[in-house]
Amino acid sequence: MSSNWRISSFNGALLAAYFIPVWTIIAFSIMVSPIHGLYERPSVSIAFYANDYLHLGKMATVRLAWLLALARITVVAFFAVFLAMTAFAPLRKTSRGGDEALAVALCLGSVLSFASMMMASKVGEIEALRMHAAELLMLLGTAIVMLFETSPKRSAEPSAAKAPAAETGAPAGELSLQQP
Repeated sequence: MSSNWRISSFNGALLAAYFIPVWTIIAFSIMVSPIHGLYERPSVSIAFYANDYLHLGKMATVRLAWLLALARITVVAFFAVFLAMTAFAPLRKTSRGGDEALAVALCLGSVLSFASMMMASKVGEIEALRMHAAELLMLLGTAIVMLFETSPKRSAEPSAAKAPAAETGAPAGELSLQQP
């Protein structure tokens, strides 16, 4: 395995392996049948909260369901972009390998999971509360690892940069064009 994999990249890939299939299935079930999909376990807390506290009508509930599906598909798309950028080795070696896409997916997913968790606690859905809390903890754990992780050390580049300076006898800070 290559030495340029970071812990946050590996952790993000594991998260993507969970969130891409699970949230895609949830979003497609909502797209196929908005009301029925909204009242399934992963989204039931949002549905109950919308009906109990917001007093939404039928069409407003359908629109809420579609917005929820769109939010889930957006998170899935950012995880997919992260996986594609991480899997492509030259891009991973030259840049941070899709950390921006992972950060957006973590941010949007955390907001959605936190809001769902709060709604589940408000309406008394304990199983949905546990599921959303577990998803939120996974997302926040990866965000914390990403925040405190340092860049990988590149040992090949400094030795290659020192070699021309040592051959010409010039200090490392000077450009080769400045020599006589």
